[in-house]
Amino acid sequence: MADELILFTHPQSRGAMIHWMLEEIGCPYRLEVKQFGPDMKSPEYLAINPMGKVPALRHGNTVVTESGAILCYLADLFPEAKLAPPPAERGAYYRWLFFTAGCGEPALANHAAGWSPDTKLQVMFGYGSYERTLETVAQAVAERPTIAADHFTAADLYMASFLHWGMMFGGIEKRPVFEDYAERHVGRPAALRAQEQGAKIMASLAPSS
Repeated sequence: MADELILFTHPQSRGAMIHWMLEEIGCPYRLEVKQFGPDMKSPEYLAINPMGKVPALRHGNTVVTESGAILCYLADLFPEAKLAPPPAERGAYYRWLFFTAGCGEPALANHAAGWSPDTKLQVMFGYGSYERTLETVAQAVAERPTIAADHFTAADLYMASFLHWGMMFGGIEKRPVFEDYAERHVGRPAALRAQEQGAKIMASLAPSS
């Protein structure tokens, strides 16, 4: 591919799942590690992502932000990796990608912050309630080993990352159905490679004693 793929990321961010995605694809890419704080808020980086957050992907003159969007972009850019179902079979694929971004993450973030909308306010929030969101996820991941096709896709990568990180930090309760689904996917060779690289990056960022 003529245009270089550059991932702006930090190992302890949602960029970790995009790093995993790039390893699944097996394409050449370059990591630009951004530190939390002033580095992500520098004028140079704000020109890439005005939100001052990671991840962001630059591909030639194209910049993509938001994890779900980056996953979709990469899956379409590299169809040979088969990380998206054929276009006519993408109903569940789009459903669970956008559910994770639009319902799962906001529900988890609000719950972790110690707040959830009361019954009267739930109509205003796309996820309704934290409890309903987790029950919906539990049903989806219990029904089949992969949620969007008969094989692993970017939707599984996103959902497995969401559950894995949520359980790791205590925001999501460790149900067997969540653990089985997440472990099945975060143990993939590409995920392990990205984790190993991320650990090395973190070690290099640690202040020397």
